[in-house]
Amino acid sequence: MRSTPHILVINGTKVHRPVFILGAPHSGAELLARAVKRSPGFHLTTGRPDVLRVTYAFARQPSIAERGEGAARVLRDAYAQAWQVSARACGECPDECREMGGLPPRPPGRPEGPAPAAEPPGPCVGAQGLARYADASPDLIYSADVLLDAFPDAQLVQVIRDGRDVVADMLGDERCLAWFKPGLANLDTVFPNPFFGVEDHTDRSRWPRAAAAVKCALRWRGSVRLSARLRLQVPEEQLATVRYEELVARPRRVGAELAEYLDAPLSKSALSGLVRAGARDAAEPGVGVWRERLTPRQAAQVEKVAGTELRRLGYPLGSED
Repeated sequence: MRSTPHILVINGTKVHRPVFILGAPHSGAELLARAVKRSPGFHLTTGRPDVLRVTYAFARQPSIAERGEGAARVLRDAYAQAWQVSARACGECPDECREMGGLPPRPPGRPEGPAPAAEPPGPCVGAQGLARYADASPDLIYSADVLLDAFPDAQLVQVIRDGRDVVADMLGDERCLAWFKPGLANLDTVFPNPFFGVEDHTDRSRWPRAAAAVKCALRWRGSVRLSARLRLQVPEEQLATVRYEELVARPRRVGAELAEYLDAPLSKSALSGLVRAGARDAAEPGVGVWRERLTPRQAAQVEKVAGTELRRLGYPLGSED
């Protein structure tokens, strides 16, 4: 049973049906987040320090997230700070959050953190006219239960993408790979470990010698298994699933469906414009990039680890094409 709704007022607006965008690393959730962030009435954040400290604590130590109302209260308090529209709060935005809102990057040498008094903070949104709050911080998928305890009327949007494309992008992202360093991989103290996708002793024994592609595949597999459990547990009106490949192929249709689900205006051209821009930007997730970027050995490793999930989600294995 979910907790009693808690009244949270930020910037003079009651937090009602907040939106949280979930997905594995490099799932393409960032594209949806940009569209929501640029829609009227929404204040979407990502990567705010107060939120990351809490969500990564829950992700890496799941027992902490099981502490009922205490965990929900801690997460609510983090968002009460993160969603503030002020010079201090906006100064803590990472560059990725500013970029999502269409703001220019900070000047070279200008660190993240509160801006000097003489420098305008440049918030991505004005407090006046705000109606809905949202967040798309990395790895929120591991805090989904706590999010729903903290905000029982929350709406979740999860993004699914071909695991081989996800692994191809993860292998090029040093921040993703950094989690696999011995000092950060906490498998000796947390097992099973949803964050690393290590669920049984076979996974645990292969981990020390596993190639990076295998570890990335385990993370993707663990994430989509969590997504499948969410689909079974969360009411339909509180969870929407977007297939990244469908988003790229039919952005206007996906945008219209998302607007209907959120019961909020979303520009019909917002997603299609972002998808077109992404097609010209190699940094954006692509469809089928694994064929060029994974070696045959890496592709085989991913399919061995996550072949069941790939098939279940409708992604044919290389040998089945």
